Amino acid sequence: MRTRLLHLFVAAVWMTSSLVITAAPSPSEPRTPRTPAHVQAFNRGTEHLLAMELGRAERQLRQALRRQEAFAEAHNNLAFVLRKQGEGHFAEALQHYNRAIEINAELAEAYMYRGVLYVQMGDTASAEADLETLESLSPSLAAELRWVIEHGHEKEPEHFFGVVQKVQ
Repeated sequence: MRTRLLHLFVAAVWMTSSLVITAAPSPSEPRTPRTPAHVQAFNRGTEHLLAMELGRAERQLRQALRRQEAFAEAHNNLAFVLRKQGEGHFAEALQHYNRAIEINAELAEAYMYRGVLYVQMGDTASAEADLETLESLSPSLAAELRWVIEHGHEKEPEHFFGVVQKVQ
């Protein structure tokens, strides 16, 4: 009887361990990390933004921010979308540019397009202050903002200088 119980116990342990071993992924198979939902929404929103599908872009970027409020790139791109929807959206766009900079003071794109927004609002002094900050962060974006300040409008067609294209 003892021998039979011992055999059953050994068989149960062997079966359990073989299940664990076979259930584990092979070390040669790389694990693909799952992209967080807020990043997926951001990337979809940015694709819509680049296609100038502003309503779709706004919905996706707002979804990204609902999932992760402290997401500077999403605030920046949402501000761009709002600014492009016209003067009635300028105040909210400014809030999102400010929040992006509050989260990441090194996010050059936010200074670039906040400066453009200031030009659109007739506040050249604030645009020039952003230009001064931008000079040290990104000379190429500073050159674009300088052009906007000098000409009073953005270049056409749209070049998306201050849009964060994609995050991982």
